[in-house]
Amino acid sequence: MSSRADWSLELQLEATQKEAVHPDVQNAIAQAIAYMHSGKSRRRRGGRALVERLEVARLRASEENEWHVVRLLQDALDYATGRILNPDFEERYRLFQDGGRSDHRRDFVSGVFFGMQEFVRGASRKFLEDNESASAQELLAHLTSVVADGKFLDAPEDRPGRYRLVRGRAELALWLERVLRDRIDIEDPSAKVGNLVRTPAVLELLAGDVDGQSILLAAEMKRRAESVTQIRAICESDLATERDLQRVLEKQAWIFGGRFVGAVGRRRLVPGDEVDIPLVRGDGSLQIVELKRSRAIRAIVKRHRGSLVPTSEVHDAVAQAVNYLVGLDENRSRIREEFGIETRRASALVLIGHPACHSDVPEGEVNETLRTLNSHLNRVEVMTYKELVDNASRSLTEAPLY
Repeated sequence: MSSRADWSLELQLEATQKEAVHPDVQNAIAQAIAYMHSGKSRRRRGGRALVERLEVARLRASEENEWHVVRLLQDALDYATGRILNPDFEERYRLFQDGGRSDHRRDFVSGVFFGMQEFVRGASRKFLEDNESASAQELLAHLTSVVADGKFLDAPEDRPGRYRLVRGRAELALWLERVLRDRIDIEDPSAKVGNLVRTPAVLELLAGDVDGQSILLAAEMKRRAESVTQIRAICESDLATERDLQRVLEKQAWIFGGRFVGAVGRRRLVPGDEVDIPLVRGDGSLQIVELKRSRAIRAIVKRHRGSLVPTSEVHDAVAQAVNYLVGLDENRSRIREEFGIETRRASALVLIGHPACHSDVPEGEVNETLRTLNSHLNRVEVMTYKELVDNASRSLTEAPLY
């Protein structure tokens, strides 16, 4: 970590220490600051010893319900481990007010803006040279098209250091290439759910069918059961990433319970924060779903003084969810005006881990440990992927779909 970056983190931690109320929280933050002053943390950014001290401070703050301090310490952790960039970190906390730093960034933005102007000027000149009789509207349409094509900027392998904007058929070919490479999912069609049509709920629907509506509902239940089979397989895979889990869950809002009417189209409601899955309840309020790894995670509970407690991975995920909720609270008016979403009563669900990660701990004890944690949390709930999928399976066989 550079000396400038060290200084940024030290200033933020000193300000955070002043926000803390409980002496244990203040002392834990002071230990992190003292470690930084010792010079040992300057060897590399995100040194493990510094990160551990910040994690201890965050845990102390959560134990004392100082959630605003938890958020500040989570930002410090994200910065120390490279998840927040230095410019964003300094701007977020206004760490430098002497003008020097802001002047440097202003010059950088000015240079980028000047470069954009030069590009537009050159593109306009070339278009007018090739189309001498073009009108202002035609020129504007051309520039708009060029800017829109910026998303297809490509770097040809045979011309290092050069970039190209692909248009027309080349653009379509590049799009198709990327779809075939990155967006085609090959699924096993052998997974069948024939037993679903024999469940009491579906038989009741079919028996009372009048105009085909019940058959449609039964077909929807069959589709959902197939989705549960697919989701369960991914959740139980040791190789599944958070992106894999998000891809299979984000279009299945029903799996989170009947109180949700669907997912929000936008995931970035607060600048700098992008939630995994935003859901809307029937009353218009928001719930965010934070996805962590399932079977690939090391552990979600551990033994501590003879009892089971959540691991640091769980506390990290809870703190991140709290951070999102604070951001939603602070931007409530703007979000309601721009998107029509009420965040005043927003809550969060953290999905993390799988009981199979613990061969020596019964599943019931894992779930009970998380329920104990939930009873001490406000607006945040923690659940394993297996519990989510099991709940969804029961909902399909125990009650008809209306």
